[in-house]
Amino acid sequence: MEWYISVLKSYAVFEGRARRKEFWMFSLFNVIFSIGLSLCDYVLGTSLLGFVYAVVVFIPSLAVCVRRLHDTNRSGWWVFIAIIPVIGSIALIIFASLEGDVSENNYGPNPKYFNEGEAPV
Repeated sequence: MEWYISVLKSYAVFEGRARRKEFWMFSLFNVIFSIGLSLCDYVLGTSLLGFVYAVVVFIPSLAVCVRRLHDTNRSGWWVFIAIIPVIGSIALIIFASLEGDVSENNYGPNPKYFNEGEAPV
């Protein structure tokens, strides 16, 4: 849950890098909350809760995706590959699953080691 909250606190931060753990934990909680709100919407006979939630988390989702791409030394513009049906989404999943650069890249230091204060081996 701390990873989900940390992404929300970095609401529109598109600079820097995001670890795989940060990205995937945010994605997991995002799916869980979306399913829960969809069930509530179904019971209430509306789609308001899901819509409001989607609007609220759109920018943080985009920001963490861009930071995740930065971790693999890719430009944030790669996020637009998702426009291509199926293939684009698969490409983004692959990019998000790749290990980030161990050392500093064009987008900053490795967040995995930068936060712990130790250098990678």
